[in-house]
Amino acid sequence: MTTPGLRERKKQRTYELVSETAIRMFLERGFDAVSVAEVAAAAEISKPTLFRYFPAKEDLVLHRIADHEDEAARIVSGATEPPVEALRAHFLDGLRRRDPVTGLCDHPAVLAFHSLLYGTPALAARLHQYQERSEAVLADALGGDLGARLAAGQITAVQRVLALDNWRRIADGEPIDVVAQDALPAAEAAFARLAAALPEFAAGQ
Repeated sequence: MTTPGLRERKKQRTYELVSETAIRMFLERGFDAVSVAEVAAAAEISKPTLFRYFPAKEDLVLHRIADHEDEAARIVSGATEPPVEALRAHFLDGLRRRDPVTGLCDHPAVLAFHSLLYGTPALAARLHQYQERSEAVLADALGGDLGARLAAGQITAVQRVLALDNWRRIADGEPIDVVAQDALPAAEAAFARLAAALPEFAAGQ
């Protein structure tokens, strides 16, 4: 793997600084109450510079999860086992680690971020676009034909539903240990259904 150069590292730090500054302000005052100009001023950059990094205001928030956009595709491409099995193992490992992506995380900052993300219509719409891109990249990794696109849609939907169920239960006040007791068998059952529905992408096929 090539080590990023100084310029690239500086650019990445700027991305992270501006995004985290924006998220902090949005959490404090609300997404709609904070302007892009205010974020730029707080991050000590110009508004045109901010838009060179983030084409839309919503991207300031979505940047935090941008590195997950091609995660499923990377898992599939790098796996020795069939796609559904590789993704099942990865999701279950995430549950055991209580990775925020699985929804099974009760850290206050994570819960606040998810509330911002799912509770703001503009961000929810942008998240849908992000999920569509993730699905498209996964479809390419699965072969790119109609069968691959249908499979990618089902896999993405299962992961999204499982994560949302976990997050909503925790956000509603259920102890994370109680949610975790159900999360693992629920994921196992969901991926078993995927394997049955998608035999060409499942273990043993």
